[in-house]
Amino acid sequence: MSGRTIGGTTLLVVAAFMLWGFLRSDASFTSPSAIAALLITVVLPAAGGVALLRGVMTLGGRRSARIEQLRRQTIEAEILRLAMQHGGRLTVVEVATALALPPEAAKETLDSLAEREVADLEITDAGVIVYAFHDAKHVGGKHSARGILDA
Repeated sequence: MSGRTIGGTTLLVVAAFMLWGFLRSDASFTSPSAIAALLITVVLPAAGGVALLRGVMTLGGRRSARIEQLRRQTIEAEILRLAMQHGGRLTVVEVATALALPPEAAKETLDSLAEREVADLEITDAGVIVYAFHDAKHVGGKHSARGILDA
């Protein structure tokens, strides 16, 4: 349990006890001083508790989205590394076995790379889909690179 969760829960409990105390007291709820005291001792802690707890839920959602994004990026980087080791061509089965991914997840990631034009789709005579990574195929020729305007 995080500090925000504990703090939010504590503030809500304090607000509940204070409200219970007000309800059991002989104080008149129509007097300005009683209303001010009620706002300070009940409403403010309750609002703070709710705000802390809502922040925990929102923060958790952002954190899990960030973790999922990092997971995707890591898998894509590993696929590119694997493509360089296999001459720039990979199949779903190769990715799934090398990275211990379910075949569906491997295919989804490879398709995503193809949609972003990082890889091209090719098909063998046997009907196997091959993902061809142009840059990975030609990374060995980078020593012959020259300026774009040098012809």
